[in-house]
Order: sequence, then C-alpha cells, then structure tokens
Amino acid sequence: MASTSELVAKIRSKEARIGIIGLGYVGLPLVIEFCKAGFQVTGFDVDPVKVEKLQQGRSYIKHIDGARIAQCSAKFRPSTDFSRLAEMDCIVICVPTPLNKYREPDMSHVFNTARTIAKYLRKGQLISLESTTYPGTTDEDMRKILEDTGLTAGGDFYLAFSPEREDPNNKDFSTSTIPKVVGGYTEQCLSAALALYDSIVAKTIPVSSTRVAEATKLLENIYRSVNIALVNELKMLFDRMGIDVWEVIAAARTKPFGFQAFYPGPGLGGHCIPIDPFYLTWKAREFDFATRFIELAGEINTQMPYYVVEKLMSVLNRKGMTLNGSNVLILGMAYKKDIDDQRESPSLKIVQLLKSSGAGVRYHDMHVPVCQGHRHYPDIDMRSVDLTEGLLRQMDAVLLLTDHTAFDYPFIAEHAQCILDTRNAFGQRNITSSKIHKA
Repeated sequence: MASTSELVAKIRSKEARIGIIGLGYVGLPLVIEFCKAGFQVTGFDVDPVKVEKLQQGRSYIKHIDGARIAQCSAKFRPSTDFSRLAEMDCIVICVPTPLNKYREPDMSHVFNTARTIAKYLRKGQLISLESTTYPGTTDEDMRKILEDTGLTAGGDFYLAFSPEREDPNNKDFSTSTIPKVVGGYTEQCLSAALALYDSIVAKTIPVSSTRVAEATKLLENIYRSVNIALVNELKMLFDRMGIDVWEVIAAARTKPFGFQAFYPGPGLGGHCIPIDPFYLTWKAREFDFATRFIELAGEINTQMPYYVVEKLMSVLNRKGMTLNGSNVLILGMAYKKDIDDQRESPSLKIVQLLKSSGAGVRYHDMHVPVCQGHRHYPDIDMRSVDLTEGLLRQMDAVLLLTDHTAFDYPFIAEHAQCILDTRNAFGQRNITSSKIHKA
C-alpha cells in the first residue's frame, strides 16, 4: 500500500519531482507555476523542435514571454525521453483531445500517453489528467490501462482529474489565480492531488469524484457554447429585421441582474468550446440519451462561417460584384484577439469557403505570420501580408474576423473599399462609414 502521507510530505517540502506531459497552451503555464513554487520539473513532449526551443529558454507561444521560460532554467528540464517518467513522483497529463472527422472524440493522445506511463509506472506515483474529456475517462479507461500493470489505483498509485481552465492572454486571470477543481478516484487520491495543486494555485475546489470534475469542465464550456449559439441565432434574425444585435446586447447588459452578455462572431474557435460539448453528446449515447439542446447549439455555431460568406456575397452583390473572381483580405487568423492560437479558428473554414467559391484570398495577422499544417485544412498554406494603403485599395472587400487590438482601425476604414465586420470592432471604436457593414 502506497503511503499518502509520504507523497504529501514530499510535495509540501518541494522534494517531489513533477512531470508535465504536453508542453502546449496548458502544460507550459503549469511548468512555470511549479518552477516558481520551487519544484524540479521535467516537461515531456513528442515534438523535438518544441523541446529544443524550450531547452534554449525560448518560448514558442506568443503570449508566454521567453523570459518566463528562461527564469525556469534552473528547475525545468524539457525532454523527449519518456523513460524518465519512472523518476517522477507526480505526473500531469496535458495532451490534446480533438474530434475526428465524424465529430467523435479522438482519445488517442490520452490513451497512448496512459500506455506510455504504464511502462514506467511505480508505486506511490500520482497521475493527474487535465485534458478535457467525457465523464468516465479517468476512472474507467485510463485506470484500466494503468492497472493492466498489476498495480491498483488508490492502493499502489494515485489517480485524479483536474480540468484545465486556461484562457490564453487573459490579463485578469492566470493559472495560479483561477480556482482549480480537483477530483480523485479515492479519498487518498484526492488528498494527494489537492496537495499537489494547493502548492501552485490560490484555491482548490475538491469534488467527490473524477466524473464530477470531468463533467464540471464540460458544463463550463457547454454553457458558453449554448449562449453564444443563442446570440449568433439572434444576430442572423435581427439582421433580417434591420436591428443591430450589438446595440441590443449593450442595452440588455444594463440590467443589473438576470442577464450575462455573450457576443456573436464568425464561429467558434479554440480547443475547448467548439469541441468539448461533443464529448458529452457522444458519451450520452451510451445511456440512450439525446442531448438535443447541446447539439442544436453546435449546429448553429458550426453554420456561422457559412453565414459570414453569404453575408459577404450579399455585400458584394450590392456593389455589382460576385464573390467568384473578387479579392478578399481577411483580418485575423487566430481564433480570438491578441493571441497566435489558430486551433479550430473559424477563419480557417471561411478561407476554405472563399477559395472554393473562386475568390482570391489573402490575410493579415501580426500574431500569425504563417498559416499552415492544420489537421482539417491541409490545403491551406498562407503567409500574412503587410497591411498597406495600396493593398487595402486593391482588395474588393476586407473581412474582419479577429479583432486584434494592434490593428489600425482608422487606417483600415480610411483606405479599404468595403469592410465586413464580424466583431463590431469598428463600431466599438465609434468608426462609422458607409463602407463598413456588420455581419
């Protein structure tokens, strides 16, 4: 029987060796926090290029300053050698959980990681999964893989789930200040996991099981998905009715109770909201339950890029032009403002739709100099172009998809021939012109 008190004591004394698997938007901030807290941290990743940059004290993620990585150099060891997992006392899994082409969970990264850990699993280790997934992943699927070694969860090793709550480039909240939900397979597992996360975050929220913790993260993102779908649907309706949805939202949010503002856009992006709800709809089939509300929201949000392209066609038609043969400049390839993350960005789908309609497409995004290598859009291989007066005048339409702060909105409004704004970026800056249309 593993000694919980022994592991907890090692964690509290900062003697526990921490292993983070997956050095991306979730794993890297965790590395930084554990190093700041005084732990020795080994980061594991299958990408040798990424690991080499981190070994040199450089960051490959735009909103994470390289200086923060360099400051961790005495405590942080990035590696592609997964055999070193045997040396770790606590292992945190931060790998992707995408959808396949049938919009079903692709759990290959999580399960392959669990199989790798199983090769080196020893008594007394804590394994914590942070990747967003369906309820039952940790205590059913992962536990089975790890227990095939002959060791038992809750007896020989500790098993937990603690969902990541990262919001890249959020100036108000960081990894250490966002409350951390933690669920353990047993009470001993929970105790070990709480000790681990209490060492780096201001507040932990213990829950009764890993399933509750898994469901918590899904609820958080489904809540956002459903409410964004609602305002996206209202945007399309109010557009037909000649009503400005942005003005409606601004007026509604003056109510001091019973209303929270959500905003429409060209579609959902990032690795959470467009994907996570489908993990629950997939799992629900096992219980003969149809998640109609969630699936309807997904359907609406998935259709938004098509709406944007149709709106652009309408705007061009009023100018006596067709989309086929027109030149379109996209502003913003990242899925949200002021970051470089292109994962699931609606801009990718819109580029695909525009090109298939015969439009010439370029893009400008100071945060995304290169756009290529995307899983569902392998044919997209583009480079950001300089935003000049000549380019703006040359384009038949400018399509604003990501409202980066650094865009020179007055300059764009002055020189562009036609603008379709999907974020109300110009309206928020009180820039009005007959050339600017809202979508």
